[in-house]
Amino acid sequence: MTTVKLSSRNQVVIPKEAREALGLQPGDELLVVPKGDRVVILLKPPDLVKRLAGSGRGVFGRPDRYLSRERASWKRRRSGKR
Repeated sequence: MTTVKLSSRNQVVIPKEAREALGLQPGDELLVVPKGDRVVILLKPPDLVKRLAGSGRGVFGRPDRYLSRERASWKRRRSGKR
């Protein structure tokens, strides 16, 4: 394990071993994800949208039913019925 230091300009140098292990090249984009008291640095996929597509599938059930319930709740709020 290698330690790094945050510079006065808030920059960190990724150690050579880590760059080589990930195959990083100058200009590559990285994702920085805070996880509680840790930070995870990942190589950004070429197309992040495609990579995340479908990851939330099933969270709200069937979209048409979810939207119907939401719209009905808006009508109830406007009429004061909650």
